Amino acid sequence: MAIGTVPDQLYHTTLTVIDYHTDTSGSTRNVYVLGTHTTLMAAKEFSIKALHALHYEPDDFESYAVKTPENSESWSYGDGVIVFAKAPAGQEFLVGIDTKPNTESLPAGREEVPILPKGCTHLHYVMQNTTDYNQDKSGAYQSSEIEGCYVHRKDAIDAAKALLAADKGEFAQYDERDSIEEKGQWPFGEDVVVHAVAETGENYSVAVRTVPGAHEKYGKKKD
Repeated sequence: MAIGTVPDQLYHTTLTVIDYHTDTSGSTRNVYVLGTHTTLMAAKEFSIKALHALHYEPDDFESYAVKTPENSESWSYGDGVIVFAKAPAGQEFLVGIDTKPNTESLPAGREEVPILPKGCTHLHYVMQNTTDYNQDKSGAYQSSEIEGCYVHRKDAIDAAKALLAADKGEFAQYDERDSIEEKGQWPFGEDVVVHAVAETGENYSVAVRTVPGAHEKYGKKKD
């Protein structure tokens, strides 16, 4: 893609970490974004080596698999998963790609990475997680979605607050905080802005996350 071209879609490489070490039910999981590209091919190439960017090597894992044309028919780790890795302690790392509209009209730059305005170093992603306790009482039945990516943190937080606001009165419980940085008791996650519980039991959380945040939380700690 030519530099300066504004693509209709962006391709986000996602990391899902399921912590079976903490909870054997698989209900302890987080989804972050590791990178954004302006073409699918560039995103796929990046996704294959995304765990290397977190300073991991295949030997760090008990199991490590990459989806290829040769093994696609026998691939058992999910249709959207490109890399699967299982740590000795039990955590599973799943790398995939989520395609979303380019709502900020970000132009393509070098290496098919979006060009950000001067002074901006990374994007802010609004992530919604849904836990359906009707499907699995342990909370293991979950889905996560990128609801938008924004150049400015304030815009992302505003979008996170607005995501469920229209249906606010229909929830059995609805919790919102003004800022991710604010101190105090907040039991729903350090980067969660909104938490809601439906009358039917589904739990929703809306978070604002970044690539640097993913590296800080899940990057391999150097000795």
